[in-house]
Amino acid sequence: MENYAGLDLSMESTQVCIIDEKGRTLASEKVESCPAAIADMLDRHAPLARAVIETGRMSPAICHGLRELGVPLVCIDARQAHQSLKAMKANKTDPHDAAGLAQLARTGFYKEAYVKSPAAHGVRSVIAARSHLVEARVKLDNMIRGLCATFGCRPGPGQGKAFLDRIMEAPHIPGLGQAIASLLSIRSANVDQTKEMDRRLRLIASQSQACEILMTIPGVGIQTSAAFAAAIDEAGRFRQSRNVGAYFGLVPRRHQSGEIDWTGRITKQGDGMVRKLLYEAANSILTRSRETFALKTWAMKIAKRRGLKKARVAGALYIGASTHPRSGSCIGQTRSAAGTPRPAR
Repeated sequence: MENYAGLDLSMESTQVCIIDEKGRTLASEKVESCPAAIADMLDRHAPLARAVIETGRMSPAICHGLRELGVPLVCIDARQAHQSLKAMKANKTDPHDAAGLAQLARTGFYKEAYVKSPAAHGVRSVIAARSHLVEARVKLDNMIRGLCATFGCRPGPGQGKAFLDRIMEAPHIPGLGQAIASLLSIRSANVDQTKEMDRRLRLIASQSQACEILMTIPGVGIQTSAAFAAAIDEAGRFRQSRNVGAYFGLVPRRHQSGEIDWTGRITKQGDGMVRKLLYEAANSILTRSRETFALKTWAMKIAKRRGLKKARVAGALYIGASTHPRSGSCIGQTRSAAGTPRPAR
């Protein structure tokens, strides 16, 4: 007789519930949130057919660790698990959540979520860190402008050497100089760290064939290509290239029931950072690229017919779907394409 387990993960401890084939509880314990402790508890109730864990911050590390120890673990979508657990009408406690996850493992009523590799999470960490550094620098620049404006000095727009030179021309008022000097020292360190992140991203992109292919698309740079490749991670998990657009929430939301059938805005599900970068790449193609190629011509027709915003979304959808390795084509080849590319439906 095989058993099933549900793991309710938290930062310090994990509630583990093990049930048999008939749904009867065999054990319910709280153990340390580390793969070794969890695996030791599960081994005491072998054989284990399947263990279930929800997606979350610590899920990647726990999943990879348990799978290396030979535990048959499945990571499921947390939103679906939440709805299923709420339907059980039990009090919200860790033991009840773990028991509910164990029942999902036994019945198979779940949607499995892909757990990205550590390398993919590493690339995403670099991109996220760079994004936060840029946001912090913009806040510092705005704070410096605000302090200077109080005393009648207007540094103006920009962020380069001219901007710094205008700040140095600020009147030497007691307190203002010291405040600006402190902010500029932090800003200088911020700029240096941002450049270091850019160097790491260039190194990552130079070692990835997928990134090189992606960067042949006009408007797609190092950051967009690296983020897209890291989000996809394993191309074989997508059966069709059109599924990539839905994965990043770039397809319209549909509601159909009886005589009601309407299509709304895009779902905006999945990786928001990659969706934003793809949108910016499509906007660059429409507004900044001076070359004429099939993708731009197709997007411009949509812009004239439906508006620029929908054309950007359509361009982002096409970039994401057409660069999928299983699609058999590379969007960078659209420069010499004779006809208009077919949009991914």
